[in-house]
Amino acid sequence: MSFIADKQMLDDLSLLGKFNPGSVFSLFNQVKTRGAEKLLDAMFLHPLSDVEAINNRSAVFRYFNQHPVSFPFDEKQLERMESYMDEGGDGSYIMALWELSRKKVASVLVKDDTYDLTLTGIESSISVLKACEKLLKQLEQEGRDNDQPWVKWSEIVRTITTDDRLKDFSKPARSLMDNVRLHHMLTGVFRSQLKTLLELIYETDLYLAVAGVAKAKGFSYAQALPKDRNILEAKGLRHPGLDKGVANSLSFNAGTNVLFLTGANMAGKSTLMKSTGILIYLAHMGFPVAATEVKFSILDGIYSSVNVPDDLNKGYSHFYAEVLRVKKVAEEVATDKSLFVIFDELFKGTNVKDAYDATLAVTEAFTDFTNCFFIISTHIFEVGHALNNGGSQIAFEFLPTIMNNNVPQYTYQLQKGITTDRQGMIIIENEGILDML
Repeated sequence: MSFIADKQMLDDLSLLGKFNPGSVFSLFNQVKTRGAEKLLDAMFLHPLSDVEAINNRSAVFRYFNQHPVSFPFDEKQLERMESYMDEGGDGSYIMALWELSRKKVASVLVKDDTYDLTLTGIESSISVLKACEKLLKQLEQEGRDNDQPWVKWSEIVRTITTDDRLKDFSKPARSLMDNVRLHHMLTGVFRSQLKTLLELIYETDLYLAVAGVAKAKGFSYAQALPKDRNILEAKGLRHPGLDKGVANSLSFNAGTNVLFLTGANMAGKSTLMKSTGILIYLAHMGFPVAATEVKFSILDGIYSSVNVPDDLNKGYSHFYAEVLRVKKVAEEVATDKSLFVIFDELFKGTNVKDAYDATLAVTEAFTDFTNCFFIISTHIFEVGHALNNGGSQIAFEFLPTIMNNNVPQYTYQLQKGITTDRQGMIIIENEGILDML
């Protein structure tokens, strides 16, 4: 079963978007090749749902973090080699001879450029193989060649570059027959291995880039656990886009599956909730996360309700859109899925009395689904007092506000309990809005 991640959640957490500089994708998109960028995009679109697969991918990133190497490949040469490989051949020497001879004649008679393009493909492939040899020597010198991430790549490089039929492939001047032989070897004999080699080079580019981001940002690697462990423990959690973000710790399990979060406007509730959702999503990708230590049981997906839009075409008000979102989550939770759910300011589109009653009822109902974890934030702190009956199913935490000469300041540091902070009017007065009116 694929990991559940709908458009609402992806937008709420700003996970995707190559052209969105604030997206999590853009944060990790430091690759050097288009092939690696396509692979990165595929990973972001398809988080993993298997413990072993997640931990294996995470281990590869950790390896490249601990053993960084330079990426000695030229993107243009890789692209030309890929196009050359895609053109391919039937594997026959006779056909290679006929093809290049025909192209050579056409280049002389009608100035056709296909022969030159073939030579460019050959030269690019040779340059890539030389870069592979350079990287392989670096690995051999450092004694890292037998480490898991490099094994398949190094085997293909050795198979091709040590073949006697290619021993003089790098000589500067080649005849037509030399080119025929090379064309036959590259697009016929070794075509399958070379295409695999390209894929592994793109993977290497991605692993090096992501590991480099993790090292520069001080990210760590989460440990995936079986679903039946039913835990999430995150220490030193922060938003990956904030270099100086304040770190917090969160813990969920079957005994405490709901976090009831209070705090004034601008105290950091939304950022904390988004940070948690992003961490869970990246952890299921096997990617490094913005935390110091994370252990998590694999989940079936994430749902969020942070910026629920109204729908003018369907005639939905903001409140009704919120209701439909809660209904969708309720339907999914009731199917025995293991989900992480984020509700930022439940039912903020309606009056305070209805918001109070609905938030209280929904939060109480969610405590029964102990295989799911919930973060619910609200300004209506009275709901928290009504829920706080001494049980352990709901954890009550808040983000405090410190008043300094009637100016609110925020620590962004979680504290246990329920806050009654309300600084909305103070902020309005400090901005001089009432004086303007």
